[in-house]
Amino acid sequence: MVYSVDFSVSFEKSMKKLKKKDTALFDQIQKKLIDLVQNPDHYKPLGNVLAVYRRIQFGSFVLIFKIEGEVVRIISLDHHDKSY
Repeated sequence: MVYSVDFSVSFEKSMKKLKKKDTALFDQIQKKLIDLVQNPDHYKPLGNVLAVYRRIQFGSFVLIFKIEGEVVRIISLDHHDKSY
């Protein structure tokens, strides 16, 4: 099953900045987003009050997303210290 994707405004801003600063990480995230659309349940769920969200870690950066029916909502991409 292929899911549709909905990007938040903060995620789009982060990706624009990242494209200018670190193209290797930008490319890595784009490839991972393709995998995410095909199998979002594969990635680690968060706990406690953030239990409805899941995460993908890229070094010191964390991508947080949520699965809602057939839609994957990308919430944020930020440094680990700022994400949670």
